[in-house]
Amino acid sequence: MSDHDRTADATYCTIADATRPPKADGPPYAACVLCQEPTEYPDAYKGITLCPVCEWQEAQRTACSG
Repeated sequence: MSDHDRTADATYCTIADATRPPKADGPPYAACVLCQEPTEYPDAYKGITLCPVCEWQEAQRTACSG
């Protein structure tokens, strides 16, 4: 097995560098882009925000099945 193969195997299912919005200290909270429920993130954050339920479901959907 080459060094490249070992690196690919070790990082295949990791998303450790995925950027997440900063947690909000309090209201107003951003709306979830899927269900429009309040999220844990500040309203001023520009980007995709998911509520805890949708975030968990998305993680389940994209998790490795190996």
